[in-house]
Amino acid sequence: MILLANILWLSTGYAQALQKPISFPAYMAKVDSGNLEYAAQKLNISIAKAEVVAAKVRNNPEIGFSYFNNEQSQKQMGYGGSVSLSQTFTFGKRAAAIDLAKSNNELTSSLLSDYLRNLHADAAIYYYGALKQKMLYEVKRDAYQRIHELAQSDSIRAAKGKIMEIDALQSKVEAGLMLNELFQSETEKNQAFTGLSLYMGNNKAMAVLCPEAGIKLAYRDFHLAELIEIGKMQRADLVAALQNIDVAKKEVKVAQRDNNSDVTVSVEAGHNYEVKNEIAPAPAFNSITAGISFPLPFSKLNRGNVNAAKQRVQQASLLYDHAALQVQNEIIQAYSQYESAFKQVRSFENGLLEQSSEVLKGKIYSYNRGETSLLEVLNAQRTYDDVQSQYYEAVFNYNSALIELERNAGIWDLNKQ
Repeated sequence: MILLANILWLSTGYAQALQKPISFPAYMAKVDSGNLEYAAQKLNISIAKAEVVAAKVRNNPEIGFSYFNNEQSQKQMGYGGSVSLSQTFTFGKRAAAIDLAKSNNELTSSLLSDYLRNLHADAAIYYYGALKQKMLYEVKRDAYQRIHELAQSDSIRAAKGKIMEIDALQSKVEAGLMLNELFQSETEKNQAFTGLSLYMGNNKAMAVLCPEAGIKLAYRDFHLAELIEIGKMQRADLVAALQNIDVAKKEVKVAQRDNNSDVTVSVEAGHNYEVKNEIAPAPAFNSITAGISFPLPFSKLNRGNVNAAKQRVQQASLLYDHAALQVQNEIIQAYSQYESAFKQVRSFENGLLEQSSEVLKGKIYSYNRGETSLLEVLNAQRTYDDVQSQYYEAVFNYNSALIELERNAGIWDLNKQ
């Protein structure tokens, strides 16, 4: 048992030597600057801006060349050629396309803000989850160390004949079981620490980052009505839903302008060489031809694309109303969960933690004096461990509830705490 303990402390010391503490603000700053998925999402902004530039392009003019030969070699009817230049003009289509591209660009920005809102919340919850695993590991470590010391003491007492050998053996067995639990807890802790690098986009495996922060976020006295109003004004996904209505309206405008007739204007300059046919001779001459063409607007009778676009506006409006109602419900539920989680943490801190600790100390003291059994000590130890573990779970649930409440309300100020 002593050998195993020495191996444990050596391995733990080695792992700690490779661990690098990181505060919550520093962690979130690295998430903003290094998260690979967020970096990929930011490219959507560049894409949307490029589409605005692309929408500004005008129709290219067309140039044409022609050549004719009226059997010049046989009948001497002459030959010639021409050069033509034409340009198609659209009325309102380009302006509508530019407006749509700009609106899509604003929608893309809102969607990126919403992605960042969720990334912040997910990364923060993971950080405090890793911190919870760290605290649970310390609970297991302290429990093992306490029972290990008790087992060593029992071995000495058994050798002196003060207790039965079977009691000393049971102490060793209990210490061995706790050691296995400690190994498992250490694995879970290290796995949680490793996951921090995923959010930060850190592919360097030189050191394991260890969360270094207070285990509990400060309590904030929110007012539900204010949170709902803030959420409806600031939540990025709701802003995106509102922007989507504008996009749909711009699509109606594009559909309407697509039915506008295009006009093509052309100019052609030609040269006819001399006709030397004896029956119908003609001198060489130049010609200029100008023309205009436009389609017959039969397609305007089909308004399917316009009607479909108008239906999408109505659909986007309904989706926005649904999103606003969903925001309200999510804030109400998150607020209720936040208040409940805080009450649970306060219940632990108002005496439950201290009482379980006093019971354990009393049982160990009585056991060392021979006034109580080992089973009572072990039960007190398990109760104390359960209270400690449940407390850290409750603190994590409270932290998560606060983060979720701020996520749902479109607030983010945890870096300042």
